[in-house]
Amino acid sequence: MADIALAPRRAKTEIREATAWDQLRHNKNWLGFWFMLPAMAFLIFFLAYPLGLGIWLSFTDTRIGRVGHFIGSENYEWLWDDAIFWLSVFNTLIYTFIASAVKFAVGLYLALLLNERMPFKALLRAAVLIPFIVPTVLSALAFWWIFDSQFSIISWSLKHLGLITQNINFLGDTTWARICVIFANIWRGVPFVAITLLAGLQTVQPSLYEAATLDGASRWQMFRYITYPLLTPIIAVVMTFSVLFTFTDFQLIWAMTRGGPVNATHLMATLSYQRAIIAGQLGEGAAISSAMIPFLLAAIMVSWFGLQRRKWQQGESND
Repeated sequence: MADIALAPRRAKTEIREATAWDQLRHNKNWLGFWFMLPAMAFLIFFLAYPLGLGIWLSFTDTRIGRVGHFIGSENYEWLWDDAIFWLSVFNTLIYTFIASAVKFAVGLYLALLLNERMPFKALLRAAVLIPFIVPTVLSALAFWWIFDSQFSIISWSLKHLGLITQNINFLGDTTWARICVIFANIWRGVPFVAITLLAGLQTVQPSLYEAATLDGASRWQMFRYITYPLLTPIIAVVMTFSVLFTFTDFQLIWAMTRGGPVNATHLMATLSYQRAIIAGQLGEGAAISSAMIPFLLAAIMVSWFGLQRRKWQQGESND
């Protein structure tokens, strides 16, 4: 009798569950979720799993060809006293700050310039993209030749102009090497910033500038009160990606200097590769890579809080 009494209740529960599942499948609000599900699975498998594995390896003494054992925070304690690691942190921060700032300034200037009416504007926009579409290793090898101590075109030109008597050892001097790799990164990264900001400028209504011109506003005032406020969300996104790409740069540095001379251009990414792959210390290399995560999260959070503050100032609701 009890089973008979519970049967209608179970049937109603199954109907409710089926109805909820049908609503989930046919709900338009969930349509985007279903489209994103394959991409989410891809990211989890190819990004989340390697990230988790790397963090786990950082707590082990794993070496190439040998299974490691859990050693706690020993790798991080060793890095804390490693002068080369802290030098790579310093190099990475200087490299990221200078390169990102210059890329933003030059990219913004090019975006404003290419947004004006000028002849051959389409050709110039395409030409700006050339440094970005050239493979990183190929451009790094080109810069390596430009800054070579024996065959540098810069040294050759300066010698023929009578400005120097011997070739400049660009990549053999610690200061010059840092300047050279930063310059190469700027050359490669400016197109990304310029084209992205140019796309943002295309969304600004021309009528706003026309009204400002009628009110007697100068070009600086139009940039300050119209262009910059409307570009703020795009600038935040562009600078976040620029900082992330620059902070994790590996190919350019490794192809040009391999971290030399005297570790002067070693970034955290290149040092991690050197310790993990070349030296075979997978646990130590993973610890260096894991130490990059707080810096990357800090860059993302600064951008996010900047956007939220801007929304709050404009009276918009949080999404």
